[in-house]
Amino acid sequence: MGKYVTVQKLTDTLDVEIVYGHEHVGKKIVSSEVSRPGLILADFKEFYPSDRIQLMGRTEISYLDTLTSQERIEKFRSICREDTPAIVVARKISIPSELILVAKERKVPLLSARSRTSRVLANLTNYLEGQLAERFSKHGVFLEVFGMGVLLTGTSGVGKSETALELIQRGHRLVADDRVEFFMVDELTLIGEAPEILQNLLEIRGLGIVDVMSLYGVSAIVRSKKLELIIEMVLDDGQIEYDRLGSGQQYDRIFDVQIPRTRIPVKTGRNLAAIIEAAAMNFRANSMGFDATDAFNAKLDALIMSNREVNND
Repeated sequence: MGKYVTVQKLTDTLDVEIVYGHEHVGKKIVSSEVSRPGLILADFKEFYPSDRIQLMGRTEISYLDTLTSQERIEKFRSICREDTPAIVVARKISIPSELILVAKERKVPLLSARSRTSRVLANLTNYLEGQLAERFSKHGVFLEVFGMGVLLTGTSGVGKSETALELIQRGHRLVADDRVEFFMVDELTLIGEAPEILQNLLEIRGLGIVDVMSLYGVSAIVRSKKLELIIEMVLDDGQIEYDRLGSGQQYDRIFDVQIPRTRIPVKTGRNLAAIIEAAAMNFRANSMGFDATDAFNAKLDALIMSNREVNND
């Protein structure tokens, strides 16, 4: 079987409580999509996604209140199937006794949420998409720098973790060291986080593994972050040419998302933490419409035109 989330894990994470079915919370949720069963309650039974969590709110319950008790039982039997992982009722609405009866009969957990239905739907979908999404592991150190998700990559021993430690000391936050797991939230967004076994940990050559949260506090850690910039750290052997003006933007593709990438040469005496901070701020400025390269080119063009006018005179 592929990826799944148990009902127990969902209730442990989100603000939902188990009303009935504690013995059935090991049921597996295999779809990140959540169904509103309005159509099947109205007797349209084609294409019913019974393997999804079923969410009912004030609209569905108000409709069911207009029916007789026996009619409600038949409706609930139509949405409670053996492969239905759970039924969630939003807004802390009192769960109908007929639904509890059918849920016991079909061994389907019943959950209650306090938020409005649209909020519960968003919370369930976001959580399940994060848990069930396809994941891609990438070697590097992932940090939050000035609020931006920055991934440091490069060959082993280039100094990624040491640079990350200095950035943490300067007030930035660690997401993951050594291996980062990315998953796609939508067509434009990648979220990265640390594997559970590596959370909070940073490996420093000669020192070993350090627990960043224990040394620097909870403010030095963030569990997950959107990836916005990749910085490739490259040992400077004098043979590699670099873009000195920063006009040739390069990208890396992870899944179907294009992530901007820049290369920083590594050599003795360079303050890499300060350079990475500058790279992050420069990227943010570019995202807001200011491009230092364009500004420089405009000044250069103006200077050339001014010199031509002087020479012509």
